[in-house]
Amino acid sequence: MAISMPCAPVLSLSGGIFDLASKQEQIAGLEERSAEPDLWNDPRTAQGVMQQLTRLREDVGQWTRLDARLAGLAELIEMAEAESDESLYVELAGELRGAQQELERRELALLLSGRYDDRDAFVTIQAGMGGTDAQDWAEIMLRMYTRWAEARDYTVNLVDQSEGDEAGIKSATFELRGPYAYGNIRAESGVHRLIRLSPFNSAHTRQTSFARIEVVPEVDDAPEVTISSDDLRIDVFRSGGKGGQGVNTTDSAVRLTHLPTGLVVTCQNERSQIQNRETALRVLRGRLLERELQRQAEEHSRLRGEYRDAAFGSQMRTYYLHPSTLVKDHRTDHETSNVQAVLDGQIDPFIEAYLRWSVSQ
Repeated sequence: MAISMPCAPVLSLSGGIFDLASKQEQIAGLEERSAEPDLWNDPRTAQGVMQQLTRLREDVGQWTRLDARLAGLAELIEMAEAESDESLYVELAGELRGAQQELERRELALLLSGRYDDRDAFVTIQAGMGGTDAQDWAEIMLRMYTRWAEARDYTVNLVDQSEGDEAGIKSATFELRGPYAYGNIRAESGVHRLIRLSPFNSAHTRQTSFARIEVVPEVDDAPEVTISSDDLRIDVFRSGGKGGQGVNTTDSAVRLTHLPTGLVVTCQNERSQIQNRETALRVLRGRLLERELQRQAEEHSRLRGEYRDAAFGSQMRTYYLHPSTLVKDHRTDHETSNVQAVLDGQIDPFIEAYLRWSVSQ
């Protein structure tokens, strides 16, 4: 009886798939930076450095343990084959299945190798065409992503929210914090279409609604982005909607307008005007970075003759609630008939399919 190893070794120092030397070099660089005496003069930057360092150390530790596990299994397979020990074959088969599953999880993590994939993210949901149904759809999506984040032990901090006219929300922006938050949630960027029987008209006719998801990384050190104070118009106003004592009674909300691009960012969730301004600046920085990265990608596509303009109507995923139930991603062709599970936050299969698909593009 022959048993084959799933993949061993997995570390690049042994000819495998994980570039250990590169990761160790990054760790060394971050360790040097963490030892700089003036690093903690900027607590947010310092926290970012330490988070990156922790994540890299965890990655290296997980791959090193997996490599040792596979090496040990290879030795046991040799022993089983030499002794023709059937009982050991049975035991090893279970161990190998576990190792294979761990390897697949680790290989998926390698797809999160973009420059900003390990960063936190800001996510904006905007109701599109569809009137009240679209505003209700936007609120359903906010709930969906909140539940997904909770299942992953991510932190969700609401930055700004605009209530709908009759139901739902017109828009909402939230901060997503956790390991590789941006790398995962960026799979959701784009237009999401909902088809259902409308609960907002007496005839309950079929209604198509749209919502756009914008995802940007949270960065403080992106060389592509510089923001001059001369390029900003800052307006302050009284917070509206839901909020605790003090949030709605002072002019603490902040609206930033970036004059060169026309981008507008509003933050009203914090009690302090200063806190709202800092958060709004982080959102603006992320949007400017995403715009620049998109420009670079489009220019690259033009040079390769592959550029296609993106329009609001070009939905990337459709959620069918009538006449049948189905969620289908139009980029990857991944689909499921369990719509309720998806709306309850079970979107990881769609994210995984996107990560694998994006590598082939």
